Amino acid sequence: MDQANPYIASARRDARAGLRDIAPAAIAAVPIGLLFGAVAVTKGLSPAEVALMSALVFAGGAQFAAIETWTSPAPVLALAFGTFLINVRHVLMGASLSPKADLSRGGKLAAFFFLTDESWALAERRALDRPVTGAYWAAMAAVLYFNWVVSTTLGAVLGSLLGDPARFGADFAFTALFIGLVASFGRSRVTLVTVAASAAVAALVHRFVGAPWHVASGALAGIAAAYLAAGEGSSRP
Repeated sequence: MDQANPYIASARRDARAGLRDIAPAAIAAVPIGLLFGAVAVTKGLSPAEVALMSALVFAGGAQFAAIETWTSPAPVLALAFGTFLINVRHVLMGASLSPKADLSRGGKLAAFFFLTDESWALAERRALDRPVTGAYWAAMAAVLYFNWVVSTTLGAVLGSLLGDPARFGADFAFTALFIGLVASFGRSRVTLVTVAASAAVAALVHRFVGAPWHVASGALAGIAAAYLAAGEGSSRP
């Protein structure tokens, strides 16, 4: 009897791992997607336009920011600048994850379209002890992408019937999940310094300057803190 192809077996195992890891994030995304769809229709978008926006943009924070400032005609420059500030962190996330992803250059370009905070954190955690394969990433990306497009479209269809998910604390689901993912990275000195500096600067900028500047400020503060902390650690005898 022929033996099973080990590559196929490994790909299936990695895909199952991706499905298992992304399941909590996908569940947490549902009320956020429903909320976005419901808000979007109040701004004049149709369910079809909401579905198209989610499919082409696939960035919850940027989509919420765009909807908050949405008027007719849409302020294109303001929308572009605001969403750029929110999504510029993806450049840093992609640079961090790229050397750990077992993909070709073209594969990475295609795969990182589906990059989210949650999938990045899960992939970074997995990279601590094993490679991030294409099967693992594809499983996560497909589930989260399909889930987001469907939930936002459903929210647009149901509209006002949903009410405000914030009444049940559902708006905090993604935040709580991401805090848990970051906490799983470990408690090394560099990690603690990076997280503390990023959180402190982001909170201060949000309080005294406002959104969306806190996103880029927190990311830059985290990078600087990580660089300084790692440098101090390596210089010790």
